[in-house]
Amino acid sequence: MLGWQYFVATWFEWPFQMSTHSSVRRILTDVREIFVLWTLLCKQLSSVEWGLVFPDANGEYQSPINLNSREARYDPSLLDVRLSPNYVVCRDCEVANDGHAIQVILKSKSVLSGGPLPQGHEFELYEVRFHWGRENQRGSEHTVNFKAFPMELHLIHWNSTLFGSIDEAVGKPRGIAIIALFVQIGKEHVGLKAVTEILQDIQYKGKSKTIPCFNPNTLLPDPLLRDYWVYEGSLTVPPCSEGVTWILFRYPLTISQLQIEEFRRLRTHAKGAELVEGCDGILGDNFRPTQPLSDRVIRAAFQ
Repeated sequence: MLGWQYFVATWFEWPFQMSTHSSVRRILTDVREIFVLWTLLCKQLSSVEWGLVFPDANGEYQSPINLNSREARYDPSLLDVRLSPNYVVCRDCEVANDGHAIQVILKSKSVLSGGPLPQGHEFELYEVRFHWGRENQRGSEHTVNFKAFPMELHLIHWNSTLFGSIDEAVGKPRGIAIIALFVQIGKEHVGLKAVTEILQDIQYKGKSKTIPCFNPNTLLPDPLLRDYWVYEGSLTVPPCSEGVTWILFRYPLTISQLQIEEFRRLRTHAKGAELVEGCDGILGDNFRPTQPLSDRVIRAAFQ
């Protein structure tokens, strides 16, 4: 999928999915259809024009970024209160292909606290979302010393201490926290087998399947959770709202080549749908380019 086509589609899908109000969903549907038609006629959408539709995308503190490990500032205070994910095994989780990414939608309440998060606040895990490349040389949204990984997955949390829903938390200070995990190719990841084994059943956009069991704890690479970077940024999908605390683990997860190939067989379109000219319908390279760091400081919990 061409870059501008991905963002046109995604930038309208995110607020549409997030909204629970029927009137808002109707308005978003009408605006989305008009704008998508316009962009298809023009065949091009510049980054400046993205900001005309979603002004937050023009912000100074956007994500993803390149992490320069030498410039990261060691902050021992990050370990004063241990980063504590209280994740529970999710029964009957929904895995969905929305045409832009794969989502694992959790129904059990899992929370995150400690570390760089406000003291006494709990952040509830909303979903796990995957971004990957068509080739192993690219795919992650963030880069480390300009090195990209084949995949990056996000554990998206919202501040359930301050807000009543993720809708309320998006765009608010201290509203969202995202754990980002880089993924490299190697041996099979047993914890992700429950997802990769059913991807063939949700190959096309709009398809979903319920899996009997998913354990978010299997996605955490380090039992002590001490090796991570932190910075303040934004959502990497529209509306690109800021106020997001990013926690990026230093050590990547490992999945097999066969597992990532299951992701690369997915499609951006509904089964039987006519493809846009110039689009082969393969779901991949669904990452946003890195954004300027500006005056932000990347903190590290390790030396």
